[in-house]
Amino acid sequence: MEKHLVIVGGGPAGLRAAEVAAAAGIRISLYEAKRSVGRKFLVAGKGGFNITHAEDVSLFATRYRGPEQPPEFWDRALAAFSNTDLRGWAARLDVGTFVASSGRVYPKALKAAPLLRAWLRRLKNRGVSFHVNHRLVGLEKGERFHLQFETPDGCEKVDADAVVLAMGGGSWPQTGSDGTWVGLLESLGIAVNTLTSANCGWEVPWASSVLEEGEGKALKNLVLRAGEVEARGELVITRYGLEGGPIYQLGPALKAMKEPVLEIDFKPTFTEEKLVAKMESARRNFLAEARVRWKLSAEACLILESLYGPFESAEALAKVTKRCQLPLIGPRPIAEAISSAGGVRWCELDEDLMVKKLPGLFVAGEMIDWEAPTGGYLMQGCFASGTLTGQAAESFLNPAADA
Repeated sequence: MEKHLVIVGGGPAGLRAAEVAAAAGIRISLYEAKRSVGRKFLVAGKGGFNITHAEDVSLFATRYRGPEQPPEFWDRALAAFSNTDLRGWAARLDVGTFVASSGRVYPKALKAAPLLRAWLRRLKNRGVSFHVNHRLVGLEKGERFHLQFETPDGCEKVDADAVVLAMGGGSWPQTGSDGTWVGLLESLGIAVNTLTSANCGWEVPWASSVLEEGEGKALKNLVLRAGEVEARGELVITRYGLEGGPIYQLGPALKAMKEPVLEIDFKPTFTEEKLVAKMESARRNFLAEARVRWKLSAEACLILESLYGPFESAEALAKVTKRCQLPLIGPRPIAEAISSAGGVRWCELDEDLMVKKLPGLFVAGEMIDWEAPTGGYLMQGCFASGTLTGQAAESFLNPAADA
């Protein structure tokens, strides 16, 4: 009898698992809760669609973190499907890519839709059947897996010989990545760490003076620290706090703090002593003088004034300009986050991402407890883990072929 693989989730991890397994001739049915697949894929594409990063794969593997994460997992996952492989894969779909000065890799068209359309055509040509508006609400294991889906037409039951779950984390719930699967997996005895915000803005108790003049403005050329972890770049002042790549990178370190504090160096190219020397004979109006002599931005001045002002000396201003201690309230809600931390615990999975206590059930993508910074690492992680689960599901269903 022909073996049947069911994949739940139409994001990059699920689609990639389907592609890999379909190449081996397995019958595949892919189920998606929303009315179309690839919705988070398309949302990610609104910013130019950063699909991976061009850095060396040995460094690439260090970008992933998570409690209990096996130390060699990402080396093995990226060996199965690397950043170079991803660019070659896109080229075979007639989608050219380029490397930006940041090292981020983008399609030449800077759009996700052409790539997604070409990918879906390939999957349909390989016999993958798609079932949208199907939300997984039940999963049991007997001789086969028994899945239950909620659909606009009522309940639908499906049997499968193996299952890949790739339903995403908890961010961007409007795309279907809403984390509602947590209760279902916990009912099966699968341990799940709480889903939390990752790659998100942080809330700051701004003074009204900062918001009145600074909201929406950028703080540029910063060096930021959270404990021993450092990041560089720019941030944007928002009504609730701060947004931007550097604070996303520092998220794990900030979350580890009992009372999170962001240290900001507003003038990283100058030492404290050099800043004081640039003040020369100034004896008053130090912030106004810093605007001219240090080229300190108006927004930085607002923040420093609200936290430390008034300033009685150049030395006092230089000290906090280099080491501004900005207290944070906490991360923004998970629904606003680019990605999420938490998920299925690594101890529940074998090296092929199969659930140990339910052989034939695999998990891929952001459902697993890992996180990574923006810059192409998230997308690459989903593609690589989807590749592993596709290969592992094929081996599980066709063990003789691997003998």
